[in-house]
Amino acid sequence: MTIWLNGRLMPAAEARIDPADRGFTLGDGLFETIRIKDGLPSHLPRHLDRLAAGAELLRLPLPYDTTELTGAMAALIGATGVADGVLRLTLSRGTGARGVLPPADARPTLLMTVAPAAHMSAPVAAIVARGTRRNEHSPLSRLKSLNYLDSILARQEAAERGADEALLLNAAGRLAESSVATLFLSIGGRLLTPPLADGALPGIRRALILERHGAEEAPLTPEDLARADEAILTNSLGLRPLVAVDGHPIGSGSPGPVLARLLADPDL
Repeated sequence: MTIWLNGRLMPAAEARIDPADRGFTLGDGLFETIRIKDGLPSHLPRHLDRLAAGAELLRLPLPYDTTELTGAMAALIGATGVADGVLRLTLSRGTGARGVLPPADARPTLLMTVAPAAHMSAPVAAIVARGTRRNEHSPLSRLKSLNYLDSILARQEAAERGADEALLLNAAGRLAESSVATLFLSIGGRLLTPPLADGALPGIRRALILERHGAEEAPLTPEDLARADEAILTNSLGLRPLVAVDGHPIGSGSPGPVLARLLADPDL
């Protein structure tokens, strides 16, 4: 397996990340998951803009500019020969002395890996997580941070309760998103998704659906699940029908026409 680490391609077996790297010890970093389609990273400008915005919020210097990152991705995709897959970019602050305060002279670590696509299209049965909630007041709710423990806890709870996925409420009891995806509900002819202020991550495909398909941001509660004609989970890797929550069907309990319309859009 070939990877790209800190400026060069290498076999994964030869890669080394310092044990004192803050990404490992503190989760101090960001990541992007980018769909590879026809040998090219999809919606790359949007991903790089989100990465740059997150890095600015964390005061984490980006060690490479857009041109360098684009070239590195092309080199990695070419070296792996993956035309239909997933590129994961992981950026950490790098090493530092013990303690929480970041070093003033941070030297970030940047790792990129590529894997074949795992097409996620099967219907999803979810639960509403009881053991953890999304903190809509935290800046981390708007970042693809390396700390994904709330999502891990929620997904573990889903598995223990016999479900595929978990929906996360925020501190106010409103729906925020799933453990790994944006939530859309079709209610009375309107396609709705929780606003960023309620803890939703600013997803790439989320933005495209808002721009291209007339979707709207609106606060949503668990009670809205019972009113929905259709529910859809989306992320950079695909769109999936959410057909049941806590054992109760959404609408007819089957994929519906809104999902079919979204899937027919080649630019999503």
